[in-house]
Amino acid sequence: MTLRRYLQLDVFADRPGAGNPLAVVLDAQGLDDVQMQAIARWTRLPETTFVFPPTQPGASYRIRMFSPRREVPFAGHPSVGTAHVVLEAGLADLNSGHLLQEGVAGLLPLAVDGEGLSRKISVRTPRARVVEIAQATDPRLTDVLEGLSPGALPPALMDGGRRWWLAELASEAALRSATPHWDAIAALAEGTESMGLCAFARADVGRDYDLVVRAFVGAPARFEDAASGAANATLAAWLNHNGALPGRGGRYTVSQGREVGFDARLHLSVDADGDVWSGGQVCNVVRGAIDWP
Repeated sequence: MTLRRYLQLDVFADRPGAGNPLAVVLDAQGLDDVQMQAIARWTRLPETTFVFPPTQPGASYRIRMFSPRREVPFAGHPSVGTAHVVLEAGLADLNSGHLLQEGVAGLLPLAVDGEGLSRKISVRTPRARVVEIAQATDPRLTDVLEGLSPGALPPALMDGGRRWWLAELASEAALRSATPHWDAIAALAEGTESMGLCAFARADVGRDYDLVVRAFVGAPARFEDAASGAANATLAAWLNHNGALPGRGGRYTVSQGREVGFDARLHLSVDADGDVWSGGQVCNVVRGAIDWP
């Protein structure tokens, strides 16, 4: 019997059921790639992370991330959720309010603000770059955006470790009522080696968030993401590139997931160096052990 500490979390949420689920396996030493992929496939969650002792000087811990289909170099909600677990388990200490995560994407700092249930954790995401700026009339996008009222910014393909097409819609109502054209989104994802479409809109006046986001993953599976830290970080880089950040002082809040039964809040910020930080709160849902030979 090989028992390893195992937790399931809700990330970017102030209560269970609102955010993006994540599984975390602590004490992962001894697990090989095949075993980790099998565990991730078994959990059937968007991602499962595995925590190891660090191998690089200054790192707080080492992480590997797997979706049910493959290893993932970087994703936002697994980074934020795993940092929460590492702190609760006493596996790392803060250094001036920060942790340093070692992973496939390199060494990434995480900022920790507050304590207990109100604690917010943000990861500094890999730098995103503009791959292409397109028009809504682009043949690759016409079916994807059919029937959707465009916003001020043109569609763009951004690469922040994962590629996303970004498209602004005219209003919160237009985005929330949109029905994804899955065949077209899948064709776009496969044809441009991207995740799919991240659509966004400015929030209506009086909301407790500044932006509404919907992330439609087209390949290898087809689904709407409940809350994507990486997609939102890529979007923040695009908005900053255009001088179009909402909120104040480079900080703003995103609402995501309502259309698929969730209600996540993501907190984004762009610092003076142009780096994007993506984060939020984390809730524990399941604590126990996993028995995996």
